[in-house]
Amino acid sequence: MNKPTPTSNDQLLNSLLGEMAGGQPEKDGFDILSYVQVVLKHKWGILSLALLVALLSTIYVSTLVPLYQAETSLLFDPPSANNYGTVRDQTAMDVYSSYSRNFRLFKAQQEIMRSRKFAADMVDRYELWSHPYFVAQADASAVEPAWKTKVRKWLPTWALDLKQWVPEWLLELTRPEFLRPPQLSDEQLKARYRDAAMAAVQEGLTIHADEEIMLIKLGFVSRDPEFAADMANKLADYYIRHDLESRMEAFAEATSWLTERTAELRENVILSDQQLQQFRERENLVSLEGGSILGREAEDVFQRLTEARQKTLSLSLAQDRLNSSSNSLSRLAGSPELIKYPSVTEALGAVLDAEKNMDQLARVYGPKHPKMVEARSGYDRLKEKLESEQALVKLGVSADLAAARAEVERLSAKFDQLKEQVQETDKKKFQLQALERNQQTDQELYDLFVTRFKELNIGSDVSSPNAQIIDDAQVPAAPYWPDKPRLVMIYTLVALFFGVALAFLREYLDKTIKSPEEVEEKLGVPLLGGLAQLDIDRDSESAAERMFIDKNTSLFAESIRTIRTGIMLSGLDEPHKILAITSTVPGEGKTTVSMNIACALGQLGKVLLIDADMRRAALGPHFGFARNTPGLADVAAGIKQLDECIHHFDEGNIDLLPAGTIPPNPQELLSSTRFEEILREVSGRYDRIVIDTAPTHMVSDPMLVARWASALIYVVRAETTYYQLAREHLRALEKVGKPILGIVLNGVSEHRTSHRHYRRYSKKGYGYGGYGNYGAHPYGGYTDADDTQAPGKQEARGAKGRWPWSGSNATTAGGED
Repeated sequence: MNKPTPTSNDQLLNSLLGEMAGGQPEKDGFDILSYVQVVLKHKWGILSLALLVALLSTIYVSTLVPLYQAETSLLFDPPSANNYGTVRDQTAMDVYSSYSRNFRLFKAQQEIMRSRKFAADMVDRYELWSHPYFVAQADASAVEPAWKTKVRKWLPTWALDLKQWVPEWLLELTRPEFLRPPQLSDEQLKARYRDAAMAAVQEGLTIHADEEIMLIKLGFVSRDPEFAADMANKLADYYIRHDLESRMEAFAEATSWLTERTAELRENVILSDQQLQQFRERENLVSLEGGSILGREAEDVFQRLTEARQKTLSLSLAQDRLNSSSNSLSRLAGSPELIKYPSVTEALGAVLDAEKNMDQLARVYGPKHPKMVEARSGYDRLKEKLESEQALVKLGVSADLAAARAEVERLSAKFDQLKEQVQETDKKKFQLQALERNQQTDQELYDLFVTRFKELNIGSDVSSPNAQIIDDAQVPAAPYWPDKPRLVMIYTLVALFFGVALAFLREYLDKTIKSPEEVEEKLGVPLLGGLAQLDIDRDSESAAERMFIDKNTSLFAESIRTIRTGIMLSGLDEPHKILAITSTVPGEGKTTVSMNIACALGQLGKVLLIDADMRRAALGPHFGFARNTPGLADVAAGIKQLDECIHHFDEGNIDLLPAGTIPPNPQELLSSTRFEEILREVSGRYDRIVIDTAPTHMVSDPMLVARWASALIYVVRAETTYYQLAREHLRALEKVGKPILGIVLNGVSEHRTSHRHYRRYSKKGYGYGGYGNYGAHPYGGYTDADDTQAPGKQEARGAKGRWPWSGSNATTAGGED
């Protein structure tokens, strides 16, 4: 069959289909419109949940027991002083340190107010354990568990008042033995009331602190407004008393400790002075200046010792050179030590001159010439003199070397002696310095404590409190809890958010195709067109199957034209003559799409509509024929001629070949060569052939029909078809080797598409009204139960005309396939 060639026409088609399907080009990134659509889709459920929660929360908060809060204001203003209240001159660093200390003290006072000890002291001071308010709480907690006490606090007042109408004897009968209050002594009863009062004070206490101005709002919460105000004032008064008492107690403890510590330090100073003086007397140390003299003397001896060692080394090297140069005049002449001995230098110069003169005469005269003999004799005398002088020099160097070595030994011994004396002096100096440091430390510490003690006695002011009451607590006129409008609003907002979350969760779990944008994304096949969800009245003169004819200017008809344009553009070079239309499951509007596309193509050429859904045979009844009217099956079986089974529909300008008598095995018919021959024959007569096939999930008939088709069109119903199932069957159809022109998305809701001007035609949707017993569920069976329909019903359907569009059987809520 014909296969489309990828050309620029395909690109044009994809561009047009994208605009037709979406209305707007797809945008990458975050699409807020899709989220708004989800909320709008489930708006009634979300609003219902919010209204229900608002109603229930209103009832609930109206039964809550009101709580009253009274607050008194305390201004925290400690004096600018050290830790014991001593006033001092303040530098910039002192100001920062004071602020930091006051801030920490401010935080510490809040924790003191929250402490159990503070509550216990207050209960004891005012004997709150005997107050009726706390006694009632203690009695209630004694006869019931703690969890029941907490539940009681949240119960409405009318529920608590019911107990007073119950007779006491009945309460005794219903109260278990282990829950009855035990018999307690007066001390035990007082301890229980005291513990209950402490817990109630801690629970009812509220603290709100303003750290910028160091203001504390000290409050108390109670069901009784007057009791709340009284407790708030008592808390503030007791805090002032508690603070003063604590500071006075701390002052007394500090004074006592400083007195004892000062006496100890005084004794330490006296002992340190005694130890220092005893050490000086024992070691005869009037002054340590002698230690520095010994040090300088040792340095001088060490310097002389170094020079003597250098001199010894120099003389030793000179002696070695003189000994090694005795037999060589050139070495002797190069020895630097001869500079110190002029006699040797002069004798050496005379020998060298005589040797030079003798060498010059030897070039002229022979060895026995009188001049040569005289010259040699003079040379020998000079050399003997040189050797004599050289011997004297060696003796002098040896003597100097011995003297230098003796000096080194003497200086070394003296340096060692001085070093021992210096070390001994240093040890004594270190001991003396340690004693002096100890004495100085004891003296400084003693002076510090004495000064501190004097400052404490002079500058401390423990009578002024760290805080002052600037506003007494007043009896509250209205409860601070519960804030009923706010609670109702919070509960309602939470319900709204929860409803929105449920809507998105449901949308996430929904595995169907919901919008045109999801078709290519999830199925991998381009969108050919989208059809809006229609509402058709039972009494309407039009049905979805003939919407293109009856309402040719409607948006639905325009969508059919869009699909027709896509079909035409996809086959500009090789038109698709045979189009097979199928879907995944019954109820997706496959038959509706087939009939309307056939009518749309009928405006452009000669079109034949074939009902190849041999098990359902839905096209014949729509045209007014009985379900077993001779058709495709009869022609294939040779019972009828082709012309006898083709019927013309004037309004749509198309011809119809119904399914005919349902064969026992439709697959054999569709796979037979006779079916192929029929398609070949009608291909020569018609410009376009539209074949309505069975759903792919029920039977394999579409695979057989697809072999002879030029192209395939796949119908998917929005929010009904599972995309995994549709994708699986699309992959199977692709294996046949015939092109899939695209997806027709049927039943698109208004909020799911970018077109916002879809019209609502009536109250019922179009598509499958029911696919018999085999089409009740997307995964249901595919049977021939509908083929056993009574003839009376068939005649009744055909009594109104060739196409019985009106009446109760025209279009059901699900549509017709």
